[in-house]
Amino acid sequence: MRIKEMFNLAWVPSILILGVVYVTYVLIGGVVFWKLEGDLGQKDIGLLLLNKKTLLTRYSCLNQEGLEAVAQVVQEASKAGLSLKGNYTSDGFWKFTSSAVFAATVVTTIGYGNISPSSTAGQIFCVFFALFGIPLNLVVLNRVGKYMLAIERNISDFLEGKTGRRRCTRFFVHLVSYLSGAVLFFVMPMIVFQMHEGWTFSQAIYYCFITLSTIGFGDFVADSNPDKVYPEWYSVLMASWIFFGLAWLSLLINHSIDILERLNTHFKQWWVGQKQEGESGGADVNNPGTQVEEEDEIKKPPITQ
Repeated sequence: MRIKEMFNLAWVPSILILGVVYVTYVLIGGVVFWKLEGDLGQKDIGLLLLNKKTLLTRYSCLNQEGLEAVAQVVQEASKAGLSLKGNYTSDGFWKFTSSAVFAATVVTTIGYGNISPSSTAGQIFCVFFALFGIPLNLVVLNRVGKYMLAIERNISDFLEGKTGRRRCTRFFVHLVSYLSGAVLFFVMPMIVFQMHEGWTFSQAIYYCFITLSTIGFGDFVADSNPDKVYPEWYSVLMASWIFFGLAWLSLLINHSIDILERLNTHFKQWWVGQKQEGESGGADVNNPGTQVEEEDEIKKPPITQ
């Protein structure tokens, strides 16, 4: 058996092409981020070093060791959710509402990183809580996503029975579903975050996607500014938005995966058809035996009875 036939039987070329596309996509992303953020990172480092030098010059009683101690205090206060701008005290991150939102970010694997348990008991509990909570979250999200999809299909079937147009009806229902979800889980939260967090619209929409996709960088986190007083309903709204937004986005991602798989199947069928057509055409042209048989058929006299 030839190597080419072995590759065709095992679909190795398809796997290799997919792997090459994946690695290339990641490397291109790395290059783009490097070019976009690399120079800014160097400028930020240079500015920080300049600010450090200015700070040590202005406060002569503060040496390197004292600066590190101040930085440690600032870091711990930021992690605890305490403000250093005044002498007042606050509840910090670990109040009930914020703790509930933290639990939601654990089971949804968002993990911003701005808040984390520091006690031994809290860390051990977090391990077991996530161990059973993450599968439970996946099951519930899958069930909610299927329920949302069932509603979408029922609406589509109802409209299809009224109009008699299958493809147009399904396309219209999918489009309305996508637009409604985009407004409900991106546009409206963007406005709320802009009002309560003071972010720009681009920062707010960026935060919405980073959260609902469970990437969770932690550079922007709602309901975590110690210098702001948030209403009590804000944390409840946050948890509800995260849960239903994850279900909607997972449904959207599943639709995208289905589209890509259909395109892949269509491409494979087209490739196999082109290959078979080329092989059959090549066999007719290049096989001398076939040409001789055709010539003999032409030369034979017609059979008379």
